[in-house]
Amino acid sequence: MAFPLSSALIFHKTSIATSLNPSIVHQHCRLFQSNPTRRKDAAAPVRPTFCRLFSRNPSTEVKHKHEILTNLCASTFEEGIKRFKSAVAVVLVFVQIASPLRFAAWNFWPIAPAEAVLYSPDTKVPRTGELALRKAIPANTNMKTIQDSLEDISYLLRIPQRKPFGTMEGNVKKALKIAVDDKDSILAGIPADLKEKGSELYASLIDGKGGLKTLLECIKDQDPDKVSVGLASSLDAVAQLELLQAPGLSFLLPQQYLKYPRLTGRGIVDLVIEKGDGSTFSPAAGGEPRKTATIQVVLDGYSAPLTAGNFAKLVVDGAYNGVKLSCINQAILSESKNSGYSVPLEIKPSGQFEPLYKTTLSVQDGELPVLPLSVYGAVAMAHSDISEEYSSPYQFFFYLYDKRSAGLGGLSFDEGQFSVFGYTTAGREILPEIKTGDMIRSAKLVEGQDRLVFPVEN
Repeated sequence: MAFPLSSALIFHKTSIATSLNPSIVHQHCRLFQSNPTRRKDAAAPVRPTFCRLFSRNPSTEVKHKHEILTNLCASTFEEGIKRFKSAVAVVLVFVQIASPLRFAAWNFWPIAPAEAVLYSPDTKVPRTGELALRKAIPANTNMKTIQDSLEDISYLLRIPQRKPFGTMEGNVKKALKIAVDDKDSILAGIPADLKEKGSELYASLIDGKGGLKTLLECIKDQDPDKVSVGLASSLDAVAQLELLQAPGLSFLLPQQYLKYPRLTGRGIVDLVIEKGDGSTFSPAAGGEPRKTATIQVVLDGYSAPLTAGNFAKLVVDGAYNGVKLSCINQAILSESKNSGYSVPLEIKPSGQFEPLYKTTLSVQDGELPVLPLSVYGAVAMAHSDISEEYSSPYQFFFYLYDKRSAGLGGLSFDEGQFSVFGYTTAGREILPEIKTGDMIRSAKLVEGQDRLVFPVEN
């Protein structure tokens, strides 16, 4: 049974103090000495000395043989116990000094409180914006099953040395069977005006160049590079079909939040960044150094309709044109402006039907967001100056995720604390080149304006 280190150490301190008592030490030393002045007829001591054990008087030795051996065994056992206790106490003191722990009842130890160590029992947290966005699409059950089977192959490809191609083949066959057997169910979820496009995507998913049958052949060839390319094509076709199945929100917003603009699907924003000091960005492949560079951000209204909608409206209004940027720890932050209102913190937990509002997630307890912050190029709103239950309606940031500064499981220490509403899908390579003083020359909503819903004025 476990016991407090404090009580153990206090007990052994007493043991050490007792063993070092001068009178006891003196008595112990007498066992190893002979007293030349002691009378021959004096009574034998309770504990025999080594001198008496090797006495030349055989009669005395025989007479006291049983008593001597008995007392010797008792003495040796008692001394052994004392030495063992002392040794354990010394070890505990040494361990405490080398690696100090805060005792339950001792408050003097100068230990700074440690930061919480985050962990995730789910090792398949999305690590790219594309994967996170694909997982966030609210498609039907059949398509999600196909998607999950294919995404498992991505993790199997990471296994070093011998790849489990047999398992990969089983995953693709499972996805192919669902796609063929449930064709009617898959296409039924697509709106009538998009049926033709849906049929084309479905045919491409089955028999196309990047379809499931082609992926199956790549796996049979046991070529990891071909499998990786074919898998990306198949997952892209899956995502396009899922987007056709999800033309709007799959849940109703709370009545009190209908006063905010909202994005009922996906949107794409292009941000043109300009150097503030007149320098240039690194050239694109085979090109010249650039005075400006473009970052493309995909907004996800499926998981964060209010946050993405508010950002999209500000882009349409030109609010970010000419805004300066600043670099802080692992983030590129836009300047703040006083807008007079706040947007509720909005985070959709994984596995939940709708977002939570004004509530953060407890990652330590296994709660993970659909749109994780722990992705390089994640885009989120800063907290409001008034309360962390609200997001700033204006100030956003690019998160520069670095696994070296993350907790166990690779999750950011700020995971589940901010409203993430999109990801950088193009131009990620210029994020490290952005410095404090650079600015957003222009921001434009290039796709999704038809999904931007403005509140009805009373």
